[in-house]
Parts: sequence; C-alpha cells; structure tokens
Amino acid sequence: MFFRGPRRRTVVGCTLLLISLAAGPVACGIDGDPLAVHPFDAADQISYNAPDDNAKKADPDKPLEITAPDSDGRITDVTAMDTRGRYVAGELTADGSRWHSTSPLAAGTHYTVRVSTEDEDGLPGRKVLEFDTATPKKKPLKVGIGPETGTYGVGQPITAELSEPVKDKASRAIVERSLKVESVPRVEGSWYWVDDKMLHYRPKEYWPAHTTVTVHSNLVGVKVSDRLWGADSKPVRLTMGDRLVAVTDAAAHHMTVYKNDEVLRRIPVTTGRPGYDTRNGVKVVLAKQSAVRMRGTTIGISRSSNDSFDLMVYWAARVTWSGEYVHAAPWSVGDQGYRNVSHGCTGMTTGNARWFFNTVRLGDIVQVVNSRGRQMDPFGNGFGDWNLGWGAWQKGSALTPDKPGPSPVDRARLRPQAV
Repeated sequence: MFFRGPRRRTVVGCTLLLISLAAGPVACGIDGDPLAVHPFDAADQISYNAPDDNAKKADPDKPLEITAPDSDGRITDVTAMDTRGRYVAGELTADGSRWHSTSPLAAGTHYTVRVSTEDEDGLPGRKVLEFDTATPKKKPLKVGIGPETGTYGVGQPITAELSEPVKDKASRAIVERSLKVESVPRVEGSWYWVDDKMLHYRPKEYWPAHTTVTVHSNLVGVKVSDRLWGADSKPVRLTMGDRLVAVTDAAAHHMTVYKNDEVLRRIPVTTGRPGYDTRNGVKVVLAKQSAVRMRGTTIGISRSSNDSFDLMVYWAARVTWSGEYVHAAPWSVGDQGYRNVSHGCTGMTTGNARWFFNTVRLGDIVQVVNSRGRQMDPFGNGFGDWNLGWGAWQKGSALTPDKPGPSPVDRARLRPQAV
C-alpha cells in the first residue's frame, strides 16, 4: 500500500510589468533561471510505501519505494540515511518515475529521506520524509571484534567472532560489508571466513609501522537472514608499533631480529630436533609469560617416555596454541648455534631470551625458515594468516565473485575509451 501526503502545489507565478511598449516581460525566477526559485513542496508529486503516521512503523523486510505516478513530474534524486549516518543504496529509473532501495533497511531505526523532483516546466520540488522501522522478534547476531584496543605488532590480524553461524554466502556478504576497517595510512585489506562464526582481517602485506586502525560494525538492525538481525558491538582502535620481524634459520641455528628492516640483534638458537621439528612459516606472538610450566604430556609425550619433561621455563613468548614458544633454555647453551635439540620451541640463553621478551609485543612476526618441520597452519593454531598468499586470502571473502573478472561495481565504472 502506498502512502502519500495531501495534494498540494505551490504555484510559482510571474508578474509581467509593462513599463512601456518597449519593455519586455520579467522572467520567472532569478535571472531567468527556473532552478533559482524556491523549491515547491513535492508532496503531491510522489508516493511512497513508508507510513507517515508516527504510530505505524515500516517493515524492514520490504524495500523502500518512492514513485512519481503522474506524468507532469519526475524524481531527480533520493537520499536516505539513518540516525547512525548509514546511507541506503538505491536505484532510480531513467525516466525518474521510480526509486527503490537496493540495500536492506535496518530494524528499529529512524530514517530521514530527502526527495528531489521537478515538474513539467523544470521547476524543482523537495520533500523530506521521516519514518521508523519495526523491530522484529528474531535472534540477534552479535559480533565480538578483537583484539582489544591497544598497541600491537605489524603482523596482528583483526578478528570478528559471531554469536551465531552464518553459512549462506549472501548473508555472509551482508555481514562482511557491515564490518568496517579504517586505517591511517590506508592499506589494501580483506576479510577471510575461517569458519561459519569467525572472520579474520589482514592487509595484503604487514601493517606499515605506526599505523592506526579503527574497526567497528554497522550491523546493528540489519537483516542478515530470515532468522538473524544484527546487534550492536564494541569498536576497537589499534596502533601498530615498529616493524619488528624475527627470522629463525633452523639450519643455520640463528635468529636475526629486524627492526624497521635493520638488523637489531643476531642470536644463536636451537630449534626442534628430528621428530619434534619446529614448524616452518610465519607466526605471530600470541602471548608473553615471564614464567610458564612446560610438560611433555601437553604435546602428547607419555610420562614414561625418555622424551618426557616437566620444568619451569622463563621469558617465554608464545607463537602457537599447541605449545611452541621462544624462551630461555639454559640447559642447551652448548648446542645453541650448532644443533637442534628442543621439542619444537626456539631456545636461547637467559640473557637473550629476556631481551627478546622485553623487545617484542603481541602481533610481532616470528618466521622460521629451513626447518624440516611442516608448514604452519593458517588457522587453528595461532595466527598463521600470513602463510596464505594474497590471491588465496581474497578467495576467503564472501565479496569475492565466483567467476573471474570485474565486480558489478567495477563494471559499472567502465566506460568506452574515446577514439
């Protein structure tokens, strides 16, 4: 059903002043420009399917539609925005007879819509519409954005954990478009759906040093699926520190620590011995513990095994959830720089471990090369996100087209080149 205001028309008249037989008529408007006149109230020119009764609320499941049913006028522009500053995308027909929204309306939200028209004489009309959308009784989809506000290393991914699973690609696209990541300086980045409830975001390359990143969700009130509507979430603000990358060459038994691409320190180390080889690839510092108890049973070694161990370890920087650390190993000082004798961790002297512990922060990069161990998993055992190439990473986005070629937005921008 369409609602429309009372039929009214403000008539813009012209007064012809006959000063003399030589005098001509005075033109309508200012300097003869019909667009310079004050816009008339276009209420009688348009119809819309949003209630103008404050007691009624619009159905957010239905698109907003505005039409100019009479032949004596047309719509020239429509701007629809909610109180959070979110614009509603829409399409206007070539003849100006109809505009309809192409992005979903948010539930439980107040909207202001500004409609511009012109009549058959080209005179401008304006109408401002306001309405509220109803709040459906459906399950809210909450988003937990991480990590918490603070300073991190340049390898820190951003995470978004959903309270409910989202499997359909179209629904995932709605979620992904609503998750906003803004950085200074601006860098290219993308979300990756790790599973139905977890997304990771990273740039194409490591964050530039000292980048500031703001992450927030515009999902509140947005319909995600027939049973899910977006809920509010807490934004986060991250600051990246210096570019600190620690590269461990397991074959050369040394770690080289770089700060902003300059060598900061070269440290003799020992890594995983045969059967316990340290994983190759890029890892990210997950946590720091000045003292941690390490036991062989936590990595599947029986207490009765000759490989069993149970000891306190100091100055430990964790890089996998399965128990791989960079830590002090005073018992293997004689092997450091020469042989790999650990159960998978990277060991060094107590002095070097204390320095490393105090130098790195969460999110800094620890990369292992030339180990006989398997490759670090991208997900599930820490942040192995950087082990996926950029092309493979982009395929994890719900906004990546199934077929190669420009996206619909890119195609809309294409124009034939002038000959």
